[in-house]
Amino acid sequence: MSAENLIDAIKLPFRKDRELCRAFRDMLGFYPHKISLYQEALMHKSMLAHAKSGIPLNNERLEFLGDAVLDAVVGEIVFHHFPKKREGFLTNTRSKIVQRESLGRLATEIGLDKLIRRNEHNQTHNSYLAGNAFEAIIGAIYLDRGYGHCKTFIRKKIIHRFIDIDKLAYQEVNFKSKLLEWCQKQKVSLEYILLDETKTEDGSPLFNTKVVINGYECARGKGYSKKESHQKASRNALHRLKHDRKLHDEIINSKHVAD
Repeated sequence: MSAENLIDAIKLPFRKDRELCRAFRDMLGFYPHKISLYQEALMHKSMLAHAKSGIPLNNERLEFLGDAVLDAVVGEIVFHHFPKKREGFLTNTRSKIVQRESLGRLATEIGLDKLIRRNEHNQTHNSYLAGNAFEAIIGAIYLDRGYGHCKTFIRKKIIHRFIDIDKLAYQEVNFKSKLLEWCQKQKVSLEYILLDETKTEDGSPLFNTKVVINGYECARGKGYSKKESHQKASRNALHRLKHDRKLHDEIINSKHVAD
């Protein structure tokens, strides 16, 4: 036990929130200092909670921060793990680790999903509840203990325990199937439109495709075959759906308008 954790353990019996602190200690590897941050990270917007100031109290702001910190931490880990690999390989590997499905699975592995507070009577379309909470917890750790604790948690408690980073890096991901699965789950239309077909300097064909979901253009992708351009466009669309909440919600809401 580190000296810092030892001091926190000595203080623990005098804390009113000691049981929750113990739960986070087992999960994260250290004791939280500002427990309110972690409670906020577990608060889904369906609870309709508000702070004393009247501001809505949920995990969306922490999720936004955690998403950025997680990208940086995983990016650094991947950068050092593959010292000879180029940018494209590193980007793809990071994407595989931080995609919402992966984060949701990891949240379940560490038991985070059982701590999320949500209104069970609220029928939310958000199928990424656990993954969003995972990102929010990263945001809470960052504000509470700093970047170093975020990196230690991800490296020791997540990657070393649940992720074979070498196997994952070389694993092929069918982004088109994943996007189709998402669209089917949300009951929205998916269309691939070929924008143009050009030639490279050596005469090879180059296809440029855009992805349209329920009438919204989400992303584009270029490839040396139609299949490759579909894959790249799908990967870019999934990335945008994850990061662009406005677009995500507009697509979901357009489904309800059509109904």
